[in-house]
Amino acid sequence: MTTKSILKETSLTFLEQYLNNASPTGFEAEGQKIWMDYVKPYVDTFITDIYGTAVGVINPDAPYKVVIEGHADEIAWYVNYITDDGLIYVIRNGGSDHMIAPSMRVNIHTKKGIVKGVFGWPAIHTRNRGKEETPKIENIFIDCGCETKEEIEKLGIHVGCVVTYPDEFMILNGNKFVCRAIDNRMGGFMIAEVARLLHENKKKLPFGLYITNSVQEEVGLRGAEMITQTIRPNVAIVTDVCHDSTTPMIEKKIEGDTKIGKGPVITYAPAVQNNLRELIIKTAEDHEIPFQRLASSRVTGTDTDAFAYSNGGVASALISLPLRYMHTTVEMVHREDVENVIKLIYESVLNIKNNETFSYYK
Repeated sequence: MTTKSILKETSLTFLEQYLNNASPTGFEAEGQKIWMDYVKPYVDTFITDIYGTAVGVINPDAPYKVVIEGHADEIAWYVNYITDDGLIYVIRNGGSDHMIAPSMRVNIHTKKGIVKGVFGWPAIHTRNRGKEETPKIENIFIDCGCETKEEIEKLGIHVGCVVTYPDEFMILNGNKFVCRAIDNRMGGFMIAEVARLLHENKKKLPFGLYITNSVQEEVGLRGAEMITQTIRPNVAIVTDVCHDSTTPMIEKKIEGDTKIGKGPVITYAPAVQNNLRELIIKTAEDHEIPFQRLASSRVTGTDTDAFAYSNGGVASALISLPLRYMHTTVEMVHREDVENVIKLIYESVLNIKNNETFSYYK
């Protein structure tokens, strides 16, 4: 299997549909439906929970359980306050970046449908040039073209409505995927592709494989915390994104040295089980898959932590996709990295033995 053979046109059609759909934290249902429809031919059954995590299962009756996992949610905003003259102030839903908000177009999700709006900002001519006011959560606001609070409410907008950006998928220079929410619906896409490859290559696994698309990662790994108690896995391989540290204004001494186009990133951290990580590294070396290394202090900040410290301890590892401009509307990844993460997870799954203990003292 070569890297070029991994992504099909049907895969890219699914990816575009999946990324363009809004699935903010706590409201992931529509994206999960798209994901499950795509994965359905490649799994035996599904598990879902009351908060929306979706799991496609291969060999559901097997006692030994391996998870491959990404998260489905994207950052967003909540309507928090509506002024008498029809302007909307917001709070974060996840790690939304207030610095990029001014002049952005938004979709406000209501029971009546999507209402369009914009983040307004004072014109350059009117600002105090001696002391520029910077965007802050307290001063960014949405304008829907309404003049009163009553007009806003007639549109179906109320406190608690979720707000997303409408920016859609595009490809730059033939090999860079760009969109909002690549963090981390690209993870959901990659684990779905692993399921497809296992099916199409007629691979029979000696254990249960749980292809897990978790919710609510952006607000504290909550979906993974819940679903790991349901699955009770023996092994978890998590995929998320990490920073491309080669773009301007990023300090490599702090963030490490990782770059898009250079391969998957394998993390060293307390939550990463050493023997599982070494199996993944050996898999990469044996199959000539390029990879990079990254160290995380204390926590990885990903669903790896939720799986690792659950159920008395689960052997867990993290394979990250290097990404530029995280938590913006122009998140960017390299197509070859996407393909190589898929290949590395696929080959690593095939290298796990039934009832592997990954003993610390191995």
